[in-house]
Amino acid sequence: MIRTCLLRVCGFVKNSPRNISFVNNDIHNLFTVDYIYSHLLKTHIPLVHNTRNTTFFVNKSADELWKGVTTVSNAGRQRGRAKGLARKRDLNKGQIIGVGKIPMQFPGLNTPMIRGKQIMEHQKLPVDPEREKLAKQQLRPMKSKQMKLSPLERGWTGGHIGGRKIGPPDPIGEDTFDGFDTWVLESKIVNHMTGNLGRKSRISIFAITGNGNGVAGFALTKAPVQKAAIKMAKNKAGQRLMYISRCKEHTVLHDFVTQFGNTKIYVKKMHEGYGLVCHRAIKACCEAIGIKDMYAKIEGSINLQHIIKAFFIGLLQQKSYQQLADEKRLHVVEFKSENGNYPEVVASPSKVRKSEEVKSHEILDFTQYVLGGKVILQKKKYPPFYTKHPLYKTKLVKLERLRNFDETRIKLMAEYGALHSFLTEKYPEAKLRPKPKRSENNETEE
Repeated sequence: MIRTCLLRVCGFVKNSPRNISFVNNDIHNLFTVDYIYSHLLKTHIPLVHNTRNTTFFVNKSADELWKGVTTVSNAGRQRGRAKGLARKRDLNKGQIIGVGKIPMQFPGLNTPMIRGKQIMEHQKLPVDPEREKLAKQQLRPMKSKQMKLSPLERGWTGGHIGGRKIGPPDPIGEDTFDGFDTWVLESKIVNHMTGNLGRKSRISIFAITGNGNGVAGFALTKAPVQKAAIKMAKNKAGQRLMYISRCKEHTVLHDFVTQFGNTKIYVKKMHEGYGLVCHRAIKACCEAIGIKDMYAKIEGSINLQHIIKAFFIGLLQQKSYQQLADEKRLHVVEFKSENGNYPEVVASPSKVRKSEEVKSHEILDFTQYVLGGKVILQKKKYPPFYTKHPLYKTKLVKLERLRNFDETRIKLMAEYGALHSFLTEKYPEAKLRPKPKRSENNETEE
């Protein structure tokens, strides 16, 4: 730009009126000076740009601008496009015009130009502690307050509602659900496409409610909002209660296998104090029903709704020992290790079949019969690597005379209170004699 201006000035001087002979010197001097200065003031870039005083943001008011961001047409609203739109906010909240980090006085901005007869000047103001507190609050980032739950109340994970307790169902008239509690088993978003409204999404809640004393029910509900879906699920589950029989109020009646769809569950009756070793959804069902000791193995699909339905089908199809005895027309005999595997008749039918009537291929094992002849799929357990070593075989030979010695001592002490059995009276020489006490003379000699 500077180079072009200099060239233009040189060109003008070359073609200046000095070369014109008929002009007077005085007139010539005045004319050339004014002409040169007027020509130098002319440039290709204008000194003042053309600006528009009206823009889109100036023409529209704040309410009209917010309306364009926070609203949608009626047709779009019917198709579900109004979800997720921004809400109107006060952008000037906590802001004071002309106030920054340092308190300053700007006449005409945050203070009047003239106060009385005195003209205000630009100056620094003293520190205001209240203003500093306000500035810190404005600079502090706003964090969403999350409700803190204890590990026992937060369910299976901290971020999802699955496994949480949501309280008893709402009372129906005069009937109240005292002692009941509800567990959320599954919470997810489901979508379906409609021809008029487009894709519609809802919240699906799968819940179970029970009193922990053999009464429980489950339900699946859907609603546009999670809060409404939870309320509908627990109330609907309270209207579909079922009674589940239990053995000694702590476990299932017997082992069973159940199936729903591609989900297969093997349930095993366990002793008191064993606990619940099963899927977390089945564990929540057991807590709602009142089952405290049980083992369950799932094979196939792990669809949560199929698991719950299959488990309840198996519980409802349970049979007592008397029903099984009447069905088989045989005695139901139980062997317990704590009783020394002594046979104990648990149930007897009204009419027992004779041995000639029992077929050779008939299933007589109780566990195999209640499982329907099916076997749980288990991996083969291989022996440890050291069992093939020759030194291990030598060790077994040396320990042969001491094999089960500790177990035998504990068992005899528990049953008889001493190290003797029922054969001691018949063979008194087998009774253990107390060790002879050492005399004082022997001790001194040693």
